[in-house]
Amino acid sequence: MLCDICGKNPATVHLTEIIDDQMNELHLCEECAHQKSAQMEQQFGLSDLLAGLTEFEKPNAKKEVAISFKCPNCGLGYTDFKKMGRLGCSECYTTFKRYLAPLLKKIHGSNLHVGKSPFKVAVIADKKMDLASLRSELQRAIETEEFEEAARIRDQIRKLEKKE
Repeated sequence: MLCDICGKNPATVHLTEIIDDQMNELHLCEECAHQKSAQMEQQFGLSDLLAGLTEFEKPNAKKEVAISFKCPNCGLGYTDFKKMGRLGCSECYTTFKRYLAPLLKKIHGSNLHVGKSPFKVAVIADKKMDLASLRSELQRAIETEEFEEAARIRDQIRKLEKKE
């Protein structure tokens, strides 16, 4: 199959675009795929995604401090990070930790990296993570007086504890 754009090289990248509920499949060579990805990043880049996620934060005094805050190692400001979507150095993670933690949690579902582990160990670790997560959800449900939700979560915790 030849590339849909140039028609010369073999298509090695298969891209499915959904625009206005219409699906369009493109079969591209590596060169055209690279050009297409550059176009897509210009239209909707990672920095736009990160900026959109950080906009969900509640406006408060801490956000104003973050704007003028800079990494002591590389000099990257938090506003620069929001524009580029990339940190300047390894020290930036420590410097912006307070602001990155909620962002990472929104993107990945967790701000804790656990890495890879053997299957049996991973299953045990997953259960412990699930229990910890459920316990924090239970605490939140109790604090917000959502007692039906709290009872459901309590039952899930008991079920997981019995499996151990």
